[in-house]
Amino acid sequence: MKPTERKVFRCAIYTRKSTEHNLDLEFNSLDAQREACEAYIKSQAHEGWRLIPDRYDDGAFSGASLDRPALQVLLTDVRAGKINTILVYKVDRLTRSLADFAKLVELFDQYGVSFVSITQSFNTTSSMGRLTLNVLLSFAQFEREVIGERVRDKIAASKRKGIWIGGPVPLGYRCIDKKLVVLPQEAETVRAIFTQYLELGSMGALIEDLDRRGIKTKANGRTDGRQRGGIRFGVGSLAHLLKNRFYIGEVVYRGEAHRGEHAPILDRDLFEAVQAKLTANTVARQVRLKGSPAILTGRIFDDRGNRMSPTHSNKLGVRYRYYVSHAILQQRKDEAGSITRVPAPEIETLVLDGVRKHLSSTGKAEYPTAITDRNLIERHVDSVIVKPQALEVRLVATSEVSAQTDEPSDNEPAPRQPPRTTITLAWMAPSFAAVKGVIHAPSAKPAMKVESRDALLTAIAKAQDWIDDIRLGRIAS
Repeated sequence: MKPTERKVFRCAIYTRKSTEHNLDLEFNSLDAQREACEAYIKSQAHEGWRLIPDRYDDGAFSGASLDRPALQVLLTDVRAGKINTILVYKVDRLTRSLADFAKLVELFDQYGVSFVSITQSFNTTSSMGRLTLNVLLSFAQFEREVIGERVRDKIAASKRKGIWIGGPVPLGYRCIDKKLVVLPQEAETVRAIFTQYLELGSMGALIEDLDRRGIKTKANGRTDGRQRGGIRFGVGSLAHLLKNRFYIGEVVYRGEAHRGEHAPILDRDLFEAVQAKLTANTVARQVRLKGSPAILTGRIFDDRGNRMSPTHSNKLGVRYRYYVSHAILQQRKDEAGSITRVPAPEIETLVLDGVRKHLSSTGKAEYPTAITDRNLIERHVDSVIVKPQALEVRLVATSEVSAQTDEPSDNEPAPRQPPRTTITLAWMAPSFAAVKGVIHAPSAKPAMKVESRDALLTAIAKAQDWIDDIRLGRIAS
């Protein structure tokens, strides 16, 4: 009689630490967790427990989310059948969310994987064991939420005292011993940017001036060695700099400005003059947009995410309107999408017709044909993506449309936002390249009748004769 073969349990150890503190030590918290789990596996060797060589260590990752690299690799190996048993030092090392743990347990059950916490004794195969585990996870989730509240309260208290608590260092400053000090050269650059905005009067002109002078955004190094910033100014980054009250020695928290402990770079008069100019330009732009025929302004983008701005050209007294990619206008041709310029009337008509047909077919809007073109776009269109052979029109969610007219109630919870609808409109990008020679394009229209063609040729010949008579003076014009 052959002896029964003992089942082998392929064991994987998962370790996690929330912060980077002391991770650079030779023996850190992740090593301590793994060592304890390895000892437990050795104690169960007679039961067939065997440790697989792969390591699953997540350093500096919170347990509030499952979006962790080592955990995702572990779950992939679970689905591949490489693991029978998962060991952790404590349950909260795997997750601190009760909802996330329920998903993990369902996955483990699906693939026949056991879960062991070496410092907490429970059996997940029984109802009492599952209850114990859920209670432990509830306390772990409660602890995470309490820690989050404490951190938020500390941040709020620090901000109200004007203390800089970290983050990207603004242009003009440098962080030394967790304190911000003024860099004279960069501070002069900041003052020059504010002064130039008042002189030039617009963001576009200021960006062109900064590009000519080679002035770029603040370059900040990251902990992983990569660099953030050090690129040309865009409208967003420049507007943020011009509105940043940090430069007059203030720290803003939830709409309230508090006196900061850092030294200011700008005097208040210059800063307030720039704010007044920004406000005036914003109002003027809104008035200009309301009167502009370009109804897709601010909503149309190329297929690489660049906003497309309205422009026009005049030929023989006729104005032709277009939408042109910002990447082209800002001399960034390598960042432009596949379509950089489109005829405005054609695109607007196509979008309006497509949206009206969609609303009529779904019954989501009453009398969509009675709404003006501009109101239709403002109410229902979130964005338009221009592609070589189609337009992707992303519509505003129905609840958001209702919110534009309905007053929200303080007693009613905010409704869950439904996903936005995207409609695709067939469209072929026109060619704007100059073409020399004669092009024959077959027409789908029926051929001209013989009688009509003869009459047309006779009329052309008579017209040519009249032109010759006038030119030679045989008759008066």
